[in-house]
Amino acid sequence: MWREFRHSPFLPATVLALILAAAAGLFAGSYTYAMANPTPHHVPVAVVGTPETAKDRDAFVAGMEKGLGSSLKLRHFRTEAGAKQAIEAQQVFAVLRVERPEGVELDVSSASGASVAELLEEAGPKVGKKIGVPVQVRDLKPLAKGDPRGLAIFYISLAAVIIGFVGAIQLSVHARGLNPPERIAFTAGYALLGGFVIAAVVDWGLGALKLPFAHSWLILALTMFASGMVFTMFNTLVGRWAMVPTWGLMILLGNPSSGGAVSWPLLPSVLGAIGRWLPPGASVNAQHTAVYFPDHQLLQPYLVLAGWALVSCTVFWIWRHRHPGGRDRTAAHAAAPG
Repeated sequence: MWREFRHSPFLPATVLALILAAAAGLFAGSYTYAMANPTPHHVPVAVVGTPETAKDRDAFVAGMEKGLGSSLKLRHFRTEAGAKQAIEAQQVFAVLRVERPEGVELDVSSASGASVAELLEEAGPKVGKKIGVPVQVRDLKPLAKGDPRGLAIFYISLAAVIIGFVGAIQLSVHARGLNPPERIAFTAGYALLGGFVIAAVVDWGLGALKLPFAHSWLILALTMFASGMVFTMFNTLVGRWAMVPTWGLMILLGNPSSGGAVSWPLLPSVLGAIGRWLPPGASVNAQHTAVYFPDHQLLQPYLVLAGWALVSCTVFWIWRHRHPGGRDRTAAHAAAPG
């Protein structure tokens, strides 16, 4: 009976059912762990002030740390202009300035991280009331009107990641006969087309974000290509079970840690460190900078996306004889029984 079961379609179906059940639990658990109760750990904040205001500043910082349940990572600047430059360079999430007799001015940046700005805006006045110091909160870099929660970038990056590897799956099913160069070319083709459509729908169709269109389009295309080639790499290495490592890397680990739905400082520290080195996090980071901080571009997210795409293409090309597709291989297998 075991021999018959092992060679029947019921064995892979049973294994698949167990994998899907585990994936469902891991999917719910990973997103709940990362996003359900975001807690700040170390929030970088710029501080501008004089020695005379140090006592008031220290009291306010201590109150904020107690209220947030975390520490503020202070960076001292001599001038307000220098602190605002740090905001533009995405080095800090807020500017704290203490003046007498005005009190505390807390300038947040929703564009740097909407969830962090919301926490600071909520905690600042409460702390000021407790220590008897007036607190004025301003938003230096507000989000786009069509995206008040700052989630549109996360959604478009998520779409690029998922459609990227789903497209590669469909190529492996419906275009099995593609040879390696053709498979890479068609992956790049649907990535370029898909990236264009995503950007057009969000910007031209819905008006949720005013995208730097060509820039955002290429980020989305690179994300889709990298995601598609990651699946192709795993399909080469582990065959029909390639969806398991792809889903684990991109969805279970990559998306919750991307910083798109919950900003980096609010994620569990391990996820915050890992996320920016995976394609979803790199895509969110690159897109976020392109939309809100165009004058301070970061090289790291593009290197991450390009690195994943290059490594995946290289692995696929070196071990292409193991990939289940290709016309020559298919023809040879078909001729064998005859």
